Amino acid sequence: MRAFFHADQQLHNPLQFMRAGRIANPTDLPARTDALLKALGENKIDVETPPDFGLEPLLKVHSRDYLSFLETAFEKWQAVPNAGPEVLPNTFPYWNATPGVSSRGECRPQSIIARTGYYLGDLAVPVGPKTWQSCLTSAHSAVAAADAVLGGDVMSYALCRPSGHHARSDRASGFCYLNNSAIAAERLRTRFHRVAVLDVDAHHGDGTQAIFYGRSDVMTLSIHADPSTYYPFFTGYDDERGIGDGVGANLNIPLQPGMGDDEFAAAMKIAAPAIRNFRADALVLALGFDGHANDPIGVLRISDKGFRMVGEAVKAFKIPTVVVQEGGYAIADIGSCLNEFLAGAR
Repeated sequence: MRAFFHADQQLHNPLQFMRAGRIANPTDLPARTDALLKALGENKIDVETPPDFGLEPLLKVHSRDYLSFLETAFEKWQAVPNAGPEVLPNTFPYWNATPGVSSRGECRPQSIIARTGYYLGDLAVPVGPKTWQSCLTSAHSAVAAADAVLGGDVMSYALCRPSGHHARSDRASGFCYLNNSAIAAERLRTRFHRVAVLDVDAHHGDGTQAIFYGRSDVMTLSIHADPSTYYPFFTGYDDERGIGDGVGANLNIPLQPGMGDDEFAAAMKIAAPAIRNFRADALVLALGFDGHANDPIGVLRISDKGFRMVGEAVKAFKIPTVVVQEGGYAIADIGSCLNEFLAGAR
């Protein structure tokens, strides 16, 4: 297995996020990558630095104006009187989040305050001085991993930080700025006719779902905590099956809070035949570890061993696979989770 990570992905160092009405200490810490890099080393997997792919692969998923905002937001923020240390919104224009509505067009006002409210969807995506560079290199890691599979590798791993599956085509939210899993899937589509994206993060992959919701060539599947009581709340229900050409190409499997390995395994047994029936030629696994029982913002009770089962299931598909790292904030445990996954995937 080839693995990709750029040291600049650690530069994004958020200072705060809003949790239950309080400004809280961040959980998406740079140290997350250290734990995962250590696990890769223990498995004797060399980590490669991805090349600079520029914006071209990102534009397959994200709007140019949105990318421009992310690239320039912090610099422009410095001109705002009494601005805080990070770019954060204080206005949220109404947007109907009905599945299938994935893009809103460019932001009409040019004020950085207005653009911040338009493109940052919540208070969990602060933009600091190095956020863009970290996001860009994180996405490039995903592209490099996809290219490895396009070049003949059976499986590759992108250690992506910041994560991506909450990012829509033109909106950041939930610690996510660029949708690395969607970018990898689009890259795979240059060769493979049908691509499945299986998301096992504790949070619904709402951004990925929105990006592909009307398409029949990319199937999105998400196993996650029930959104009726857990972020992202407004999508991720089991009656969301796609729209237009994409009807039947979206599958959500919500788990009730407190569920653990047995229910996680049962959900995988629902997802696996769906992927086979879709006749996927390649797979993107959005691998989140925030379903772990010790995760500080989690509500599921999955053990380290639960992620071995994910590796075993992916191996059984016997199709080219790009693994894209998503969430997981129990820094003392995520290395073991990755170890177990890799053991199952061998």
